[in-house]
Amino acid sequence: MPKISAIVHTYNAEQHLDRCLEALSRFDEILVIDMESTDRTLEIARKHGARVIVKERGEHRIPEAYRDFGLQAAAHDWVVVVDADEIVPPALADFLYHEIEKDPSPRAYLIPIKNYFMGKWMRCYYPDYILRFFNRVGAHWPYEIHSRPTHKGPVITIPKTHTDLAFLHLANEDVRTTIAKMNSYTDREAKRRAPRYRRWRIFLEPPFRFFSSYVLKGGFREGMPGFIHAFHDAAYRFYALSKIEETRQAALPSHDIDRDVAAASTTQKN
Repeated sequence: MPKISAIVHTYNAEQHLDRCLEALSRFDEILVIDMESTDRTLEIARKHGARVIVKERGEHRIPEAYRDFGLQAAAHDWVVVVDADEIVPPALADFLYHEIEKDPSPRAYLIPIKNYFMGKWMRCYYPDYILRFFNRVGAHWPYEIHSRPTHKGPVITIPKTHTDLAFLHLANEDVRTTIAKMNSYTDREAKRRAPRYRRWRIFLEPPFRFFSSYVLKGGFREGMPGFIHAFHDAAYRFYALSKIEETRQAALPSHDIDRDVAAASTTQKN
């Protein structure tokens, strides 16, 4: 039977890591790429028999850089890439082994994931597909936040109706954590979207994002958590576009503050 390596990148990931690695025990190798954790992450990883490689937190601090390193370091060609707060259910592990046993040709799989917010499974954002299982030969993970790996072969989508095959995302973030992350994430989003920015987007995209999340995707069915999460989606887009606009305003030849300071300085001299 073909073998599979499970790759997990970590940094101070002790909160959910024990459950994450326990679920990965079905695979032939657990490879942990750690970013110099200072909590119990390494202790937990070694308890589960994982092969641990500690990489310096240098220039590349985004997860994708460490995922790409993991692809090259894995012992087996088939890899499943897992975050430290995710669980691979037994049914999915069995499914993946069955798939590559009947057909070993290179390909990748889009896997549905269950996300939680305020303790509720956000069905309005399901299946939220992630590309996390593929043959690593010739594969590369670009050093860009939220990027997908390049790989050989076709992409197969696991039907969303098979909820037993979905990743479980254990983060269950509260509102405070969500807001705290928004600033750093929108910094990256603003840089990525800046070349395609048009001013009209800041008027249309945030309200449409709310409408899409709350109405079209059925967020209203999730009660108040669905409303709050949809508003968060709209705010995320608004802040990302606002940062692009702020950068462009700063590049203009004159600002009111510069004019007023200059005027005040002239008045003082007189």
